[in-house]
Amino acid sequence: MRTSLKVINVASVPQRSPFRYPGGKTWLVPYVRQWLSAKREKPEEFIEPFAGGAIVSLTIAFERLAESVMLIEKDEDVAAVWHTIFNARYGKWLADRIAEFEFTPDRVRVELDTPRYRLSLRERAFKTILRNRVQRGGILAAGAGVMKEGENGRGMASRWYPETLRKRILAILEVKPWIRFEQGDGIEAIRDNADRPEVAFFVDPPYTVAGRRLYTYNQINHQELFDILAGARGDFLMTYDDAKEIRQLAARHRFDTELVPMKSTHHAQMTELLIGRDLMWLRAPGRNAELAAQGALQICLDLPGVRR
Repeated sequence: MRTSLKVINVASVPQRSPFRYPGGKTWLVPYVRQWLSAKREKPEEFIEPFAGGAIVSLTIAFERLAESVMLIEKDEDVAAVWHTIFNARYGKWLADRIAEFEFTPDRVRVELDTPRYRLSLRERAFKTILRNRVQRGGILAAGAGVMKEGENGRGMASRWYPETLRKRILAILEVKPWIRFEQGDGIEAIRDNADRPEVAFFVDPPYTVAGRRLYTYNQINHQELFDILAGARGDFLMTYDDAKEIRQLAARHRFDTELVPMKSTHHAQMTELLIGRDLMWLRAPGRNAELAAQGALQICLDLPGVRR
């Protein structure tokens, strides 16, 4: 199936996350803004049950598009990063640790080879960010290799931007009062909040095919996820790979679907599937997602504490 929607220019979306996350949703941010702006009232809580790099939820917090934001992540390494950032004592420590790290191939190998059981939570967070930045594609799952050539021949350092990462973490600390993090199972988090009509869920689960190589926790019960969302009182927006079984689940639950365009890390144009109860806001005349992105960008840059 083809889509008439345009590919979003991700350069128009401020980068908030310290992660270079496989399957990241920077390209989807303007659509999420568009979805929330079409609502009569701002959600009391925006919940992202499969947070990962959390670019969507961070944007919601920075731009005050919900009263509060809740992140849930099951992966222990990724959770260590969010636990550390949102800890009153260790968030700035992590930012400074990244900025002060003497990046050499030998130092990187020593850090990556250190067993987890020898690490404190905050050191595990640092190691996770380091791995995310030096391994191919940002993949944290077992078996991912370290970049060799990288960009412009810079090798494993080609994605290591210490001062940029420091600034992103410090900026997140400024919106910390609006965000809470819990380590746990995404499906259970949706179930626990299913009776709350004031909640909006952004659901980006491990995909049916790609998730197997990208994530440590790559297996979920897709049928169960759809069943819970069908009974949830709050609204939701979900994104998936355009797989036959997912379209069948969406049709069975009478969910609305729309293909949206994106570009891969290799700049190939691809499509992903947006799923919700009603996606008319996406098709409404005059509500082009790129225009919404440009308007929201100017608003967010005018907010106190927001950094480019």
